[in-house]
Amino acid sequence: MSVDAGLVLEGGGMRGVYTAGVLEYFLEKEISFPYVIGVSAGAAMAASYLSKQKGRNKRVNIELVKDPRYLSWRNYFKNRQLFGMDFIFDEIPNKLVPFDYDEFFKSKSQFVIGTTDCLTGEPVYLTKEDYGEEMLKAIKASSSLPFIAPEIHFKNRILLDGGISDPIPLGKSQKDGNKRNVVILTRNEGYLKKPSKFHFLVKRKYPEYTGLQRALADRYRKYNETVEYLREEEKKGNTVVIRPAKPLDVGRIERNPVKLENLYVQGYQDAKLAAERLAAW
Repeated sequence: MSVDAGLVLEGGGMRGVYTAGVLEYFLEKEISFPYVIGVSAGAAMAASYLSKQKGRNKRVNIELVKDPRYLSWRNYFKNRQLFGMDFIFDEIPNKLVPFDYDEFFKSKSQFVIGTTDCLTGEPVYLTKEDYGEEMLKAIKASSSLPFIAPEIHFKNRILLDGGISDPIPLGKSQKDGNKRNVVILTRNEGYLKKPSKFHFLVKRKYPEYTGLQRALADRYRKYNETVEYLREEEKKGNTVVIRPAKPLDVGRIERNPVKLENLYVQGYQDAKLAAERLAAW
C-alpha cells in the first residue's frame, strides 16, 4: 500500500527504537510513502526502512547496544563522544550489518535529513541531491548531539543534531507539498519541553557558535509550538500521529536491551493498531 502522504520522524536517541518498531510493521505490510523526512534517530531508522531491510534496525540498535564501541563512557573519555559515531556509521553498515545501498538508491521515495547549522542555528535539510553517496555522513551529522558528539563538517557547513532546530519537521514536509502527513513521535501524549537550566554550559562549550546557542535556548519553545500545531492538524484530519501509548521506560541514552526490546515491540503494536486508521484515512 502506498500512502499518499509524507512520513515525518522525530528523533530521541535510543527512544528511536520505538520508531524502528513502527517502521518494521510498515515494512512487513509493504506500506510506503513517496516522501520521508527525519531528524537524528528518526533519520537513522528511516534509512533501513527505505533499504527494505527487515529486522536490521533491531539488530543494530538493540542486539549491538551492549558493545562498548556503540555506547559507553569509554567512548567519551577516549574520543569525547558517548556514542561511537564511527562505529555506528561506518563499521556497522559497511562490515558488521551491511547496509543495502543499492536498494536504498533504487527507492523512489524522497528522503530528507534534517540537521542544524552551528553558525546560524537554522535547520539545514539535505536531500539525495545534496548528500548523494554520503547519505550516512548526513545522518551522522543529524544524529550528533551537542556535548557528547563532535560537530560534522559537511558541504561547507558545520552541522549538529537536526532535532535542535526542527525536532518534528512537519512544517518542512508541508512546505515540500505534502498536505497530509503521518508523524511518528517518540514521546507520550502531553509531553512538553522545559527551558534548559544549563545554557551557560552551551556558551562555554560553543562560544563561537552564537547561532547554535540561540537554537538550543529556543529549542523548548520550538518543540512545544510544533506539538500544539500538530494537535491542530490532527483535529483537521490532515495528520495521523503514532506515539507511544504506554509510559516510556527508555531515555535518550539507554543500554538495557530488555527495555529497548519492549519499546521496539510497543512501536510495532502501536503501528498495528494504527493500521485501520491509516487505511480509512
